[in-house]
Amino acid sequence: MRTADGMSGTEEKQPTGSGRPTSRDVARLAGVSHTAVSFVFNGRADGNLSPATQERIRQAAARLGYRPDPVARGLRSRRTAVIGLVTDEIASSPFAGRLLRGAMETAWGSEHLVLTVDSGGDPAKEDAAVAELLDRRVDGIIYAAMSLRRVRVPEGLHRTHSVLANCLPEDDSLPAVVPAERAGGRTAARLLLEEGHRRVAMIGGQDDIASVERLRGFRDALRAEGVTVPKDWVLRTGGEISGGYEGAMRVLDGAPADRRPTGVFCYNDRVAAGVLHAATRLGIDVPADLSVVGYDDQEHMAAYLNPPLTTVALPHRAMGEAAARLLLDSIDTGRTPAATTRRIACPVISRASVGPVPTR
Repeated sequence: MRTADGMSGTEEKQPTGSGRPTSRDVARLAGVSHTAVSFVFNGRADGNLSPATQERIRQAAARLGYRPDPVARGLRSRRTAVIGLVTDEIASSPFAGRLLRGAMETAWGSEHLVLTVDSGGDPAKEDAAVAELLDRRVDGIIYAAMSLRRVRVPEGLHRTHSVLANCLPEDDSLPAVVPAERAGGRTAARLLLEEGHRRVAMIGGQDDIASVERLRGFRDALRAEGVTVPKDWVLRTGGEISGGYEGAMRVLDGAPADRRPTGVFCYNDRVAAGVLHAATRLGIDVPADLSVVGYDDQEHMAAYLNPPLTTVALPHRAMGEAAARLLLDSIDTGRTPAATTRRIACPVISRASVGPVPTR
C-alpha cells in the first residue's frame, strides 16, 4: 500500500535498534538505492537524480532524523567541514561579536562550523593556534585583528586556505578583507557638506592606518567642494573620550561663534563623546550650533549619547561574512585566491547630532 507521498506503509517503519539512523535506513524508507542517498548528501544529485527523487530522499531523512556522519564524509572528501578563526585581541573589542557572527553564520550556511582561538596578541600563541588547527585538519583559517593594522602572518598560515579580516599582511602574501576607511572619511565629510558646513575640524586619532585613511578621505571630499581644513583644526588627540574633550576645548573654547568650526568629524565614537561633553561644558548646542559626526557605531554607546550620535559604521559583520565567503569559495574550488585587498563599505547611521549650518 502506498501513502500520498509515494512511500509504502512498510517502508515508513523506523529503523530498529537504538543507534542513529544510517543512509541505508534512508534508502529503504525512500525506496531508492544507497547510491542515490549518497548523491543527495554529497552534493552530486543534480544531473543524476530527478528533483522528485531528491525530495523523497530528503523527506525520508527528515522523518528518520538522519544526518550525514561528518567524520565519514570528511574522510571521503578530505574535508572536515570546520574552519578556524584565529584572533589577536578581538575578545576584548566591542565589535568582536559582529565579526564573529558574520563569519559563523556564513560558514553555517555552507555547513561549516567555526573553531575560534584568541591569542591575546601573543605571536607564539598565534603560531601554536595555527599549528593546532592544522593538526585538526580544518578546511581553512581566517585571521582577524581587533584594529586595522599591518600584521605579521602567523607561521603555518600559508599551509592552508587563509584569509585576513580587519588587517593587512606585512608581506602582502594573503587576501584581506578590510573597511573602506578612505571612502568612510569621504562619507563623513559629505554628511557635513550636505548640511552647508564649510568650517569643519577633525579631532582624534593617531598615525595608524585608519586615522590616515579617514583624514585623507575627509579632505578628498572637502577639496572637491573647494573647502580646506586649517592645520590647527586637525588635532591628533588619540582615540579616547579624554582626547575628544581636549581637542574640542582647543578649537571651541574662547573662539567667537563666527571663528570656530560648525562641524566636527571625530576619529571614533569615544572621541565624539568627549566633543559632546566639551560642547555642553561651553554651552554650545549640538546640533543647532555644532554638528558632530562619529565613526564606528560603537554598540551600547553611540545611540545613547546626548544627542544620539550620527556616525559612520565599521562594517564588522560584513567583514566577517566576506572573509568567510572568500575562504569557503577557495575551499570549494581548491584555488588559492589572489592576495588582493577587498574593501567593505562603511554605512552611515543617521541619528541626531548633525544639523544645518547655523545662520547666526
